Amino acid sequence: MTLRIAVLASGRGSNLAALIDARRAGRLPVEFTLVASDKADAAALRHAEAHGIPTLALDPKSFATRREFDEALFANVAESGAQLVVLAGYMRIIDAAVTAVWTGRMINIHPSLLPKYRGLHTHRRVLEAGDPEHGASVHFVSAELDGGPVIAQARIDVRAGDTEDTLAERLLPREHRLLVACVDAIARGVVREGGGRVLFQGRAIPAPLQLDPTGHLTPA
Repeated sequence: MTLRIAVLASGRGSNLAALIDARRAGRLPVEFTLVASDKADAAALRHAEAHGIPTLALDPKSFATRREFDEALFANVAESGAQLVVLAGYMRIIDAAVTAVWTGRMINIHPSLLPKYRGLHTHRRVLEAGDPEHGASVHFVSAELDGGPVIAQARIDVRAGDTEDTLAERLLPREHRLLVACVDAIARGVVREGGGRVLFQGRAIPAPLQLDPTGHLTPA
């Protein structure tokens, strides 16, 4: 069964590119119904267009309120037939009422080991805290910023001499593999949300799944 997905992105779209590449390689059973952005010049839109995926750019300044913008955006998402929404570098907080409609059907990738370091500048904050490891998380979206039950995480060691840039560069390929693995697990019915928890093979997990060296999700 093919899962119909819409992707929201605000920037370069490297996570989108990873999803597209996985689908083209036959490793991801999805169909892209829409790639949408709050920025008309987002590189993610150009990448989607190059692969024949429908795109949409909406200007938040054209709407009186955040909720009106989100309602218009997600009306288009729903019209596209998407079954799952993937936030891949989408930099806007979504109105709580709109989020509620998509509970269990919207995921986000965030560059930290949630619940640590919600929000921005995660690489900097890891270094400032002296953490021995860093990582990325994919979670079901809730009204809380970078909240919602965490599906899975990928981890890397923090090395002596690391900077924000070196951490980000080393983490990015792991982010890509993590997102692909999570979307694949949802598409195959291995992962879903139920009662505010992540269900893996029908059972609630006590801790986020982990991305193993082969790119598969395993229980912690």
